[in-house]
Amino acid sequence: MSESNLPTAWERFYNGILPENPTYRLLLGMCPTLAVTNSVQAALTMAAATTFVLFCSNVMISLIRGLLKPHLRILVFTLTIATFVTVADRVLAAYLYDMSKQLGPYIPLIIVNCIIISRCEACSSVQGPLVSAVDAIGVGLGFTLGLVSIATVREILGSGTWLGWTVLPNGTWEPWGIMVLPPGAFLTLGVLLAVFNRLTEKKA
Repeated sequence: MSESNLPTAWERFYNGILPENPTYRLLLGMCPTLAVTNSVQAALTMAAATTFVLFCSNVMISLIRGLLKPHLRILVFTLTIATFVTVADRVLAAYLYDMSKQLGPYIPLIIVNCIIISRCEACSSVQGPLVSAVDAIGVGLGFTLGLVSIATVREILGSGTWLGWTVLPNGTWEPWGIMVLPPGAFLTLGVLLAVFNRLTEKKA
């Protein structure tokens, strides 16, 4: 398929945010979505790390797409992603040590995040570096939107705070402890999925 028949940079960008949102439409990257969204700060850190890896991997794969062999492409994708995940992991450990410890194994697990592998396969292996870079930014923003929206609900209801700032003072709100536990992640995701689907159905 020629590149002229593929989505443009703008279409890739827009699709990654809403029509093909990785959290609410494609249901990709569910492990970090459920595991690290008990606080907005953790969600933002995970989203930033994932977007960095996605951007770098997309551009790199796009630059070498002419050298990819069909039977080796997934291996090359994985090795490329692992390289940038290692960079992200070491930078977090050096400059945001407490957050790095809080996120634990979920940063290294970006290596097998289906969001990144799917963009390498669907976009950067068939289109140029500019389109691939814009695609990565769009999908990264979409993933950030998903994580932060879930984390916002969970942190406010579960702790009465947002980004560590008190928004529901003690005495006016009794925190729902379940919201910062795993069941709260599933409950919040389910409710927000229903809301997102309802809104997109009305728009359609």
